[in-house]
Amino acid sequence: MNMHEKFAAFELTYSADLRPQISPWRGLCRGLGTWVKNCADRYAAAAVYEELSRLSDAELRHRSLTRDILARDL
Repeated sequence: MNMHEKFAAFELTYSADLRPQISPWRGLCRGLGTWVKNCADRYAAAAVYEELSRLSDAELRHRSLTRDILARDL
């Protein structure tokens, strides 16, 4: 037996024992990440709405917005 055969057998056994395990938490973490991103997006939209709602009607028209559809446009 030469050294190459000995190392090859060890590597195959070693790599088979350390297969990556699928975590049951992966789906939960993905869902939590999506929820946090959605919360951040909605918070940003609410902040923009609050800022734009303080503008006068003339300033809103200048930005091609109207007060009655401001929430829908955001």
